Amino acid sequence: MFEEIKFKDQLLGIIIKSTYEKEGITFFTPDDFSQQLGYMKREKGYVIEPHVHNPVTREVIWTQEVLFIKSGKVRVDFYDDNKNYLESRTLKTGDVVLLASGGHGFSMLETSEIIEVKQGPYSGEKDKTRFEPINEANIK
Repeated sequence: MFEEIKFKDQLLGIIIKSTYEKEGITFFTPDDFSQQLGYMKREKGYVIEPHVHNPVTREVIWTQEVLFIKSGKVRVDFYDDNKNYLESRTLKTGDVVLLASGGHGFSMLETSEIIEVKQGPYSGEKDKTRFEPINEANIK
């Protein structure tokens, strides 16, 4: 299963549950996203031809990140661009989330290991604006 988290017409995130399965290749992101997220299921013996990637100039305005929950249980809280809390989802071992836009925060519901992939180079604190998280009593 995969789910798109939206606010109005804005795509905030894409969650791919560990149980997702489909033959072939599927991309979940639009072609214009600076971070592309896809899934492949290929049978034994299938060959992906060797290749190199050509240099292509790209302009990245917003950081998009992909988190892979290696182990544990994590709650992701979604916010709009104005830092207003919208809703939450729980991610478990093997789940993947692409954070496309808006704001987000995380609470570890269990000891968790997370692998993060995002564009670089890293700009330090210039890369983000931090704000107060939602009160636990108001989680949806």
